Amino acid sequence: MGDKAHTHPGAAGRAQAADRPTSVRNVMLVGHSGSGKTTLVEALALTAGAVNRAGRVEDGGTVSDHDEIEHRQQRSVQLSLVPVEWNGIKVNLLDTPGYADFVGELRAGLRAADAALFVVSAADGVDGSTRMVWDECAAVGMPRAIVVTHLEAARADFEEMTRICAETFGGDDPDAVLPLYLPLRGPEGPDGHAPVTGLIGLLTRKLFDYSGGERVANEPVGDQVPLIEEARGRLIEGIISESEDETLMDRYLGGEDVDVKTLIDDAERAVARGVFFPVLAAAPAAPGARQGLGTVELLDLITGGFPTPLEHGTPAVTTLDGRPRELKPCDPDAPLVAEVVKTSSDPYVGRLSLVRVFSGTLRADQTVHVSGHGLTDRGHEDHDVDERVGALSTPFGKVQRPVSHVIAGDLACVAKLSRAETGDTLSSKDDPLVMQPWEMPDPLLPLAIQAHSKADEDKLSQGLSRLVAEDPTMRLEQNQDTHQVVLWCLGEAHADVALERLRSRYGVQVDVVPHRVSLRETFGGRASGRGRHVKQSGGHGQFAICEIEVEPLPNGSGIEFVDKVVGGAVPRQFVPSVEKGVRAQAQKGVAAGHPLVDVRVTLLDGKAHSVDSSDAAFQTAGALALREAAAGARIQLLEPVAEVSVLVGDDYVGAVMSDLSGRRGRVLGTEQSPGGRTLVRAEVPETEIGRYAVDLRSLSHGTARFSRRYVRHEPMPPQVAERVKGEAHVAS
Repeated sequence: MGDKAHTHPGAAGRAQAADRPTSVRNVMLVGHSGSGKTTLVEALALTAGAVNRAGRVEDGGTVSDHDEIEHRQQRSVQLSLVPVEWNGIKVNLLDTPGYADFVGELRAGLRAADAALFVVSAADGVDGSTRMVWDECAAVGMPRAIVVTHLEAARADFEEMTRICAETFGGDDPDAVLPLYLPLRGPEGPDGHAPVTGLIGLLTRKLFDYSGGERVANEPVGDQVPLIEEARGRLIEGIISESEDETLMDRYLGGEDVDVKTLIDDAERAVARGVFFPVLAAAPAAPGARQGLGTVELLDLITGGFPTPLEHGTPAVTTLDGRPRELKPCDPDAPLVAEVVKTSSDPYVGRLSLVRVFSGTLRADQTVHVSGHGLTDRGHEDHDVDERVGALSTPFGKVQRPVSHVIAGDLACVAKLSRAETGDTLSSKDDPLVMQPWEMPDPLLPLAIQAHSKADEDKLSQGLSRLVAEDPTMRLEQNQDTHQVVLWCLGEAHADVALERLRSRYGVQVDVVPHRVSLRETFGGRASGRGRHVKQSGGHGQFAICEIEVEPLPNGSGIEFVDKVVGGAVPRQFVPSVEKGVRAQAQKGVAAGHPLVDVRVTLLDGKAHSVDSSDAAFQTAGALALREAAAGARIQLLEPVAEVSVLVGDDYVGAVMSDLSGRRGRVLGTEQSPGGRTLVRAEVPETEIGRYAVDLRSLSHGTARFSRRYVRHEPMPPQVAERVKGEAHVAS
């Protein structure tokens, strides 16, 4: 955090396997799309010596594993790992996507990391989704720091950005968010913009000049001195107020000059405890330079101030039958417990699993137990199997460096785990355990698809199963009512990536079709019908006549069949046949092709022939009778209604409620929630919320979340029902 001695970068960046948990730091980079996270990771790797001067990994490949989808979309869509070494510490940098559609990758990063580095653009500020992630980190006490990027932008203002960060992230204690360094600007250029050339260290009172491509320490001069002292005093008070040494504030206020080492040590402890959140600045290196501005300071903060894995509690662990299991935190000699935080397919090595080891030691070629994460409701197959671990490696872009083992606290890639999915637990086959899964966001945007050709149809099932195995935020549904294959996604960009991966990775071309909700039909009043199925064609003919009455029943009653035939008009052996025909026709629908529900069908009379009557004939007559009854009745369409709960900032409550009303929704009530937010509950027809995941994000500028649950089917308004029936008639 201060002016420390540093390992020469040329010998630094070759991070492979750690030898003890205290020599590991797992850091997640968080920030909105375009904030500069990936550029910062590359700059940190360059400074640490993991890449050469051209910005390429020394062994070949790129720093981040950008697939062609990321190149086309011009943004990260997946979690990536770049391990570097600094001062003998292995730093696992986890670069997370900044776009809301890929929050599942961010949640995986939260699980794998022990601290978070929030990347904020000086040109763009802090967006709503970044604030929400900050709150998530605060809820679990994760240590955090803030780095301001894009200082080269014409409208960049570090001081103003620091004030915004203190206001946004500081909550009731804005003095817990303070800068450790101030940017030093050089002479103004022809455009009137003064570039940032260095940093002023507030604790060390040193000036760090990066203008020559490498960090050079100097003494401040002239008007830089009073600038330092004003900001330094506030920083010292902020650090001391969070100090575990309660006498330090009294000594400081009494005029004692607290030495720099004490201040740095106190600041690092406060950062590790998650009570002080320093603000730093960074900019990428100029072409040909070896160090980007602020990268040395960031690496010092990460290795000196962020906690080791020993200081981060292990998620809850149980035996397979649910009994809690206590494990010593991050002990390489304890029973093995590791978790798959990401699954991907590599064209050269096949399936790769990024694994965080929480307990024990994972070894290459070891046989482990794989415990499924219970997401059967999302199209995942539940599993508890033994698998042999393939090669272990640590990634440098697309290059995998082999390692023999991975200890508790470290991350690595595991090859050829054919059954393991994202979120699964790896443990000893002799002592199988399972970790409590992290919270997965619920995918709420439906994408109905069908195979483009017969060849695609043959590969579709396998492609979809592999897709959801990699991404637990995706849900696969085979809708029995609409006969559609539906991929539930988090948003449009998420859906686009899913389609592209089906095509490019698994060779499956699909067509997107309109998503249909599961409608129902019912009778609006009593009706009668006569089914007559009489045919003579030489030999045995077909003869069956039945008369029925249909009446509506309360919601949720299903189909009730009653036999009131007297005198044997319909022989006893054929009554079940009539019922079977009625139920088969009800499943097909009687008006718009949707299942018929909530009616009582009463068989009143009929006729039979001693030779020509049969089971098949009476099934046909039953179906005909129901269709005739429907032709003379008022058929109501029933639509599914969902209870929607929207958590939204108070500023957008009015707009959300108005929008829900416009979707034929009924607002049930509102509740105040912490952090200036309101929970709005409403019942809304599912036909109106197919794209609500996209529309709500736009309406609330990305600050709202919602959940939904099915409540019931209820009658659709006549004008809407007529339109649906008309569309069904045209389609048929």
